[in-house]
Amino acid sequence: MLSRYGGYMGKVMILDLTTGKAEEYPWTDKQREMFIGGKMMAAKILDDNFSGSERPFSEENLIVISTGPLTGTGAPSSSRFNLSTLSPQTGLITSSNCGGTFGWYLKKAGMDALILKGKCPERSWLEIHNDKFIFHSAQELWGMKTTETQDALTDLLSAKAGKKARFGKLCIGPAGENLVLYSAVVSDERAGGRTGVGAVFGWKNLKAITVSGNHDIPISNPEKTAAHLKKWFKYLRNHPLTGNQLPRLGTAGLVSSMQMRGLLSTKNYNYGHYEDFEKVNGETLAEEHNIVNKGCLSCPIKCARTVNVCGHEVKGPELETLGLLGGGILNNDLEKILRWNNELDELGMDTISAASTLAYAMEANEKGLWDNGLRFGDTDGISAIWEDIAYRRGVGAELADGSRRLSERYGGKEFAIQSKGLELAAYEPRKAVGMGLGYAVSNRGGCHLNGGYMVIMEGLGLNINSQTPHAKADGTGMFQHLMEMISASGQCLFTSYAFFPGFLLTRPNGPITSTVNFLVPYLGWALRFLNKFPTVAALHLPVFHHTKMIKYALGMPMTFGKYMRCGERGYNLERKVNAKFGVSAFDDTLPKRLTDVPQNPDDPTTKVPLEKLKKTYYRARGWNQNGLPTKATLRKLKIDK
Repeated sequence: MLSRYGGYMGKVMILDLTTGKAEEYPWTDKQREMFIGGKMMAAKILDDNFSGSERPFSEENLIVISTGPLTGTGAPSSSRFNLSTLSPQTGLITSSNCGGTFGWYLKKAGMDALILKGKCPERSWLEIHNDKFIFHSAQELWGMKTTETQDALTDLLSAKAGKKARFGKLCIGPAGENLVLYSAVVSDERAGGRTGVGAVFGWKNLKAITVSGNHDIPISNPEKTAAHLKKWFKYLRNHPLTGNQLPRLGTAGLVSSMQMRGLLSTKNYNYGHYEDFEKVNGETLAEEHNIVNKGCLSCPIKCARTVNVCGHEVKGPELETLGLLGGGILNNDLEKILRWNNELDELGMDTISAASTLAYAMEANEKGLWDNGLRFGDTDGISAIWEDIAYRRGVGAELADGSRRLSERYGGKEFAIQSKGLELAAYEPRKAVGMGLGYAVSNRGGCHLNGGYMVIMEGLGLNINSQTPHAKADGTGMFQHLMEMISASGQCLFTSYAFFPGFLLTRPNGPITSTVNFLVPYLGWALRFLNKFPTVAALHLPVFHHTKMIKYALGMPMTFGKYMRCGERGYNLERKVNAKFGVSAFDDTLPKRLTDVPQNPDDPTTKVPLEKLKKTYYRARGWNQNGLPTKATLRKLKIDK
C-alpha cells in the first residue's frame, strides 16, 4: 500500500511469531496524516487491536516496532525508532524509544513498521531481508549478554554473505530472558530501556532481530530539503545547548545545574542536593574519563560519551545513571558508575528503574521493613546484585519486580519513587513542580520526557518560578504535544532543546531573559488558548525547523499549529488506550514523599501541589474529573467519530 508522501516506505507488516506467517497490515495516507509514525502510529495500531483484556505476557499482546517518516531523510538526529507494547512493569501501553541504525535499516527493508503477535514456539531470532522473514534457533544465543549476542549475529550473517554484513540489529540480554520487569531491548550501544519491553521479547521467545534491504527512502522535494537541512544543522551547531553544552558534556552536564537548584535526587529523593556531586558530575566525566564523543546516525549534537571500562571502550553513562547511581544511593565513585552502566547495558536492564529499585531496597532495609543487606553508601557488592537481578537469584529475584511491587510487599509506598509502576528520572520535582505534574500524568508512568520536561523551564534552561503552579499545567500540555510529534517523526528530542533562542540561555541575568522568566507564570491563559486552538498558529517558527522539514521531505502540509494538534491527538490516543486497562485520575499519583513532605522543612512550598495541578491540567486538556478525554475531545481530535 504505497504512499504519495515522501519519507514513507508505504508498507506496514504484521508477523505471527507462532505460525511464521507475514502479511501486510492496512495503513493509509489518511492515517499517515493523522498519526504520522513512530509511537503515534503504534498507539493507533494498539487501539485498533486491544480490548483491555490483554495481558503483557500473552500471545494477544502485540509489539509494534515503528519508524518515523523523517528517519533516513538526513534530518538531524533522525535515527530513532520506537517499540510499543503492553508493559509488564505498568500493565499499560508503553513506548520505548531507541537510537542506533535499526530504524534506518527497517526502512531499507521496505517497511515503516513491523507488528509482532503470538509467541515463537521455541527460542528464536528473526532475520529480515526486504520481504523475507526467516526464523533461526536462538538456543546458542540464549544466555548471552547484549554485545556478545550482536557480535555473534554479525559473524553468522557475514559468514552467510561471504563478506562483512551490514544490517540493523536489536536483542535482549539475560534480564529479558528471565522476565525482569524493567529489562531493555538493546541495539548497537543504544537501549530501548524503559518499561520492560525486553521482558515481552523474552516471554515471546524472541532473542533478537536483524534487518537489511536495498530500498531507497523517497524525498518529496530533494532540493528544498537539502537547503533547509543546511540551515537547520547550522542553527543546531550555533545554539548554546545543542552546539556547546551537549557536545561538550553530554546530558551529564546537567548534574551541576541540578545540584545548584535543588533538583538532584539524593538518597532516594530524601534531598535535592548531594555534597559529593562534583565527583560524579559531567565535568569530571569529561576531564577524567571521556575518550571521544559519539552520535547516532545523522546527529550533529554527538552527546554520547565513550569511556574505558576494564580495557574496553564502551558507551558512558547519561545524566539519569550518574544521578541515581551517584547521589541516589550515596555513591561518589564515578568509576563504579561507569562499570555499572556497562554491566546493566550488557545484561539488558533499564538503569533508571534498576537504580531506583535499589535505592528503595536500601531505605526499606534502613527502616527495618525488609532485611535485605543493602545499605546506602555500601557499594562493593552492587555488580553482583545486577547479576542476581538479571538471573532472578536470591534477593535479586525480588528486586527484578521493581519498587512498586516491593512496596506493596514490604511497605514504604511513600518512598517507592514511581508513578504507575515506572520509577522516576533523576529530577527531584519538589523544586520543579511542573515536572512533578508531568511525572504523574505521563501516559507511560514516571517519565520525564513523556511528562513534558517542564524542568527545562524551571531551572535547566529558563528559570521561571519553579514552585508556583501557575502556567505549569498548560506548559506541560504544550511540551507534551511537541515531544509527541518529534518522537513520532523519528527524531531525538534533543533537537527541541534549540526551541529557546540562544540569548535567553547565554544571558540568564539579562533584562530580556529576566522579563521572560517573570512573565511566563502569568501567561497560562495564552498557552491554553494556543493548546485549544493551535490552528491559529498557521506558520513556521524560525526556532523550530521541524515543520518545514516535514513539508519539504514528505510533501505533507504542516504548520506549527498543525504540528501541535497532531501531537495532542497522539497524547490523547495513548490515554484512551490506557483507559481500556483501567487508568484514571486515581493513577496519576506521586509518592507522598514528594507531595506531602517539603524538601526544605522551612519552606512549605517545596513540595508538589499535585491535586491542584491535576485539576487544572485535566480542565485544560478537555478531560473529565476522572482524568479521561471526554467524547467531545476525542471527536475534536478525530480519534472517535
